[in-house]
Amino acid sequence: MNTDKQEGLDNYQVQIAPSLLSADFTCLKDDIRQVEAAGCRILHLDVMDGHFVPNITIGPVIARAIRRVTDLYLGAHLMIEEPARYLQAFADSGVDEITIHQEIEADFVEVIKEIKSLGLRAGVSIRPKTEVSVIKPALRYLDLILIMSVEPGFGGQQFIPGSEEKIRTARSLVDRENSDIIIAVDGGITIETAPAAARAGATELIAGNVIFEGDIIKNIEALRESVADPGYPPPKSF
Repeated sequence: MNTDKQEGLDNYQVQIAPSLLSADFTCLKDDIRQVEAAGCRILHLDVMDGHFVPNITIGPVIARAIRRVTDLYLGAHLMIEEPARYLQAFADSGVDEITIHQEIEADFVEVIKEIKSLGLRAGVSIRPKTEVSVIKPALRYLDLILIMSVEPGFGGQQFIPGSEEKIRTARSLVDRENSDIIIAVDGGITIETAPAAARAGATELIAGNVIFEGDIIKNIEALRESVADPGYPPPKSF
């Protein structure tokens, strides 16, 4: 990873990662500029294929276009049935990180290894009904664990109560390994739910509607302020 992108990623105890799924694609560049102005360092790209989840979103072509207009860290969350088929294409598009799902039919650990072989950071995500323990075989290769706090597929859903327990379990697992793995959470993140996720041990909050509906900069500031508590876990540096 370009060391320039590391600068500022740990300015805040909890990183805010805007999900471009909720951005206005008729003025995507402008929305990205607002995110940059708000001091965010990460952009989250939701990639859906209409099979693994019931929605179709973006692919490598759009990821490449986004890379042309920003130097921010790009994390691609592949909610697709056969992620291994598209790893090289996303690597070529300029993303910095690829996250796949543990629930794919292929051996997810082998796919994680392939992501690493491409020189990218690698993450694994789990659906709300999947136990955290299933990711243990991949721990030594992971840079990020993504806890879905909604069923993946659509933005604007409500945070599933009890998701904090899964975040807490993931944090305990990582801490026992003395690992620097990022604990991220995605789904229903608002100024009301973000503090609980942060207290449970999340250090990256992926948020969509709460950021892109209205004043982007003010929304990010409000979300950041909601988790600006010195009692939360320390940041994990990229």
